[in-house]
Amino acid sequence: MEKGFFFQDKKVPLIGPQGIFKPAILPTNPYLPLSINTSPNSPYDDKDLYGGVIAYKYRGEDQNHYQNVGLREAMKRKTPLIYFRGLAEGYYSASWPVFIVADNPKELTFMAKVDKEEFSFVSENASTKKTEDLRRSYATYEAHRRVHQGVFRTRVLIAYKQHCAICYLGHPPLLDAAHILPDTHPNGHPTVDNGISLCRIHHAAYDTKIIGIRPDYHVEVNEAVLMEKDGPMLKHGLQEFHESKLILPRSKSDWPKEENLEERYQQFKAG
Repeated sequence: MEKGFFFQDKKVPLIGPQGIFKPAILPTNPYLPLSINTSPNSPYDDKDLYGGVIAYKYRGEDQNHYQNVGLREAMKRKTPLIYFRGLAEGYYSASWPVFIVADNPKELTFMAKVDKEEFSFVSENASTKKTEDLRRSYATYEAHRRVHQGVFRTRVLIAYKQHCAICYLGHPPLLDAAHILPDTHPNGHPTVDNGISLCRIHHAAYDTKIIGIRPDYHVEVNEAVLMEKDGPMLKHGLQEFHESKLILPRSKSDWPKEENLEERYQQFKAG
């Protein structure tokens, strides 16, 4: 993100050392940022709130700092921003477009809202209540999917050192953060202990009950699948992992919750 891209032979980074960032190529009058970010070890108390709203702290305590003024100008002009949220050193999730929608000087906080890309440039003249309601419903959905699920995937893969917990495949584009209990479940929280890093094959096998994972962290292959005779993928990709143990994260706090595994395992046994 610091390398950015080139536009008209000029380098345009997407992020800088400061949370409110404007690349040099953009005009300074008015000062309009390109992105805002929260670093993994940020001293600022930025928070994700319900419905895709982000409480984003001022730069320092001076309400008239030029960067804070720039965000107010972005709010006035309804300028879309990029929000980079730091998950761990070197890992960020990106949300776009994000709009500054409120300013709270007493709390030294802006409110930013994640919007739905397809609805970002609807003109004010075409804006009806129906359009705005549709925009908000899409924004809520997209905020949940892009922010929470993106954060969930990244944190799970980091915990498992970007390897499949079953076969140890280490190619991140082929890895998923598999939910143990779905996010529609009361206990299906997007936390690392409700997830397992699995390759696409083993994730699909887990979701379709070809394999189950016991609360003792061992893999169990469906009995009917164990009896099948097919090519090498079935034998080496599935059957040979029967009774193998998951390759777990170093930190025990990141291990899958046993009660979640038990509930999911009972579903597997019930077919």
